[in-house]
Amino acid sequence: MRTTLSDLKTSVKVVGSSGQISLGKEYAGRQVLVEERELGAWLVRTALVIPENKAWMHTAEARQDLREAFAWAQANPPQESNPDTLFKESGNAEEKRSRKGGSK
Repeated sequence: MRTTLSDLKTSVKVVGSSGQISLGKEYAGRQVLVEERELGAWLVRTALVIPENKAWMHTAEARQDLREAFAWAQANPPQESNPDTLFKESGNAEEKRSRKGGSK
């Protein structure tokens, strides 16, 4: 949605004794960036803040990894299986490796 000049509005707010202003309930719980442009002039914008330890998920490499994972999942739909059989098969494979001198 594109904002036009007629969509913009100006309002007067009073700064409370604790230094706070209310932007309205529609912004409750949202994070905002407050830029002090000059003494007494602020620009307030809504923002999405990504914690540093989650930033890796927003890289081109992670996006490509997800694309590949989704493509693999589409090409390899789940199949019904018997966990007991799989367990026995994995045990047999491990036994064969240990007899041949291999490792896990």
